[in-house]
Amino acid sequence: MGQTKSRLRSFKKGRLPSKIQDDEKFDKFDDIVKTNEYIYTITDELGGNAELEEEILAKYSTKFNADPKNKLALNAICNDDMSKVLINRDATIKDVHVFSEKIQLEGKATNQKSSGRCWLFAATNVLRLLVMKKFKLEDFELSQPFLFFYDKLEKANFFLENMIKLADEDVDSRIIQYLINNPVNDGGQWDMVINLLEKYGVVPKCAYPESYNSSNSSKLNWIVTTKLREFAHQLREMHASGKSIEVLRHAKTQMMEEVYRMIAICLGEPPKLFNWTFRDKDGKYREFLGLTPKQFYKEFVNYKATETFSLVNDPRNPYLRLYTIEFLGNIQNGLPIRYVNIPIDTMKQLTLQTLRSGKPVWFGADVGKSSDSSLGILDNKIIDYELGFNIKFVMTKAQRLQYVQSAMTHAMVFTGVHIENDKPIRWRVENSWGDDRGEKGYFVMADNWFDDWVYQIVLEKKDAPSEYVDVLDQTPYVLPAWDPMGALAV
Repeated sequence: MGQTKSRLRSFKKGRLPSKIQDDEKFDKFDDIVKTNEYIYTITDELGGNAELEEEILAKYSTKFNADPKNKLALNAICNDDMSKVLINRDATIKDVHVFSEKIQLEGKATNQKSSGRCWLFAATNVLRLLVMKKFKLEDFELSQPFLFFYDKLEKANFFLENMIKLADEDVDSRIIQYLINNPVNDGGQWDMVINLLEKYGVVPKCAYPESYNSSNSSKLNWIVTTKLREFAHQLREMHASGKSIEVLRHAKTQMMEEVYRMIAICLGEPPKLFNWTFRDKDGKYREFLGLTPKQFYKEFVNYKATETFSLVNDPRNPYLRLYTIEFLGNIQNGLPIRYVNIPIDTMKQLTLQTLRSGKPVWFGADVGKSSDSSLGILDNKIIDYELGFNIKFVMTKAQRLQYVQSAMTHAMVFTGVHIENDKPIRWRVENSWGDDRGEKGYFVMADNWFDDWVYQIVLEKKDAPSEYVDVLDQTPYVLPAWDPMGALAV
């Protein structure tokens, strides 16, 4: 065993000395640890104490300085953003904004600015195409601030209802601390979109445009969150003193009046009635007067959001199962968050089929990983960390979820795909970060990125196999509020 320890330190799998690699007793060694990519062994060279002793640090330094490449990397990365220094030129050349298949109608890139409203922008970017086609418009934008107003209001009410429901929980419990951390998060999920559209409708952006606080939401969130935490404390105190749930709800109604006032002052009151006038791409003048938001949604957008559903790829959990997230939502007694879990290859195939039918696909992903926003490239090879640091990231997708290394953080829209030899090579993505990134605001996604960082797509039920639609009839398995699949797209 001593001889083995002197020959082994840290080897990549498949590069072990052949005599040891073929040894049937190899797996029985107590001092050998296998991971996904590497095999670590205990040796006397560096020791194995709990503390980082001076002798060990000296050995680290000696080995670091023995490799000239480390010095080169140090000089480069110490003086610039590592994401720029380590850009893989080969990837930037390969990830061109050219696609063999693309939906015919696209709008100009939108801009969520300094807010976490990507999910609403992605949703309205899908819906606006129906209006553009119907009324022959060169471009058009639905009002994200309109949906944002009611989402903030409804989330505040949803939060206070949960505080009433959980009034017997200790204030230091994990669930209470989790819920009070960010009660009116800008982010959201697809089923929250359905709730808002069905209850409030939608309007053109010209009928309810951006305000400073819709595009820069941090101060609005701060003032509303501060009052909601005060209200949560007051409701819990009332419950502790023996007040009935009816009394608590009466108090909550008065509290929500204050919340409405704060949001309305910051965003402006949404219209109850509005006029819509425009010229189509042929120059013809059109005028519609006295419309309601729900009328506009039902008659002008004519999108049946209730006939859509979310499919996710969560490799931690069984496929063809229905999942929901505890205490996640926006409208009290609205549609709960529901996910049908499917393999990633199936998700790709369904996305491809939907694009080929001429429809865009709303999706959620972890956009901050392996990406360059200025170039508009999403590619696992775009930043060469192995070259710069001599490291590899070897967690699986499931392990990244388990260890809070990844979650669905952003929503965008698929509008095209490039196929070679019957396989997708890259995907066209409509983002909501303005038109000065990528190709006028559109990104290119390498197919390898889809595998690792895409978590969710939304389809119309008629565009999905019946076996997946039927999963919606299952009793959902409830994931805890803090599960990474409960992350909100911002």
